Amino acid sequence: MEVIKTVPIRTTPFELKNYSLIFTSVNGVNAFFQNQFKPNEDFTSRCFNKIYCVGEKTKRELRKYGFGTFKVLKNAEALSQFIIGNCQHEKFLHFCGNLALDVLHQDLPLQNIRYKKIVVYHTEELNPVIHEKYKAIVFFSPSGVRSFAKHNSLEGMTLFSIGKTTSKEIKNYTQRIIFTSDDNNLVSILSLIRNHYKS
Repeated sequence: MEVIKTVPIRTTPFELKNYSLIFTSVNGVNAFFQNQFKPNEDFTSRCFNKIYCVGEKTKRELRKYGFGTFKVLKNAEALSQFIIGNCQHEKFLHFCGNLALDVLHQDLPLQNIRYKKIVVYHTEELNPVIHEKYKAIVFFSPSGVRSFAKHNSLEGMTLFSIGKTTSKEIKNYTQRIIFTSDDNNLVSILSLIRNHYKS
């Protein structure tokens, strides 16, 4: 069921020299390239762009455009901790949506790390009203949780979540047990669901 929709924002591309790039979603990657940004991945040059991303799905999307990643982390919290511990002298541009979590925006400047959020797509919460009754629901993003929960109850259903960040958002709406996948990908969440109903 579609509970959110995303629309790329037209942005005039600018020089990325001397910046490291952050992507936390597939939508961010697609909007970045649709706006004709051009990373420099020439490692013989001192001004190449290191690319950091969240999730294997985001990494695969970058690969479709011909670009590799310097570091892949499971979620924004893990990425923030890695940058704070290892990348104090880099400057970061984060290409994301308007509803991106503020973890990086809050954590990195506090550590005097130069960071700027570049919004390249807009996420709209559709807030549907669901009349049918279901036994379980699977959430794939915090914005999806907010959109669904605005007009629908989470009570009486088994709740599955693709990762800790999404589970944290679910906890704002219910005290029920949340089954969270170990990895932020479709294979992991499907395995979790299958194993839950086998037991």
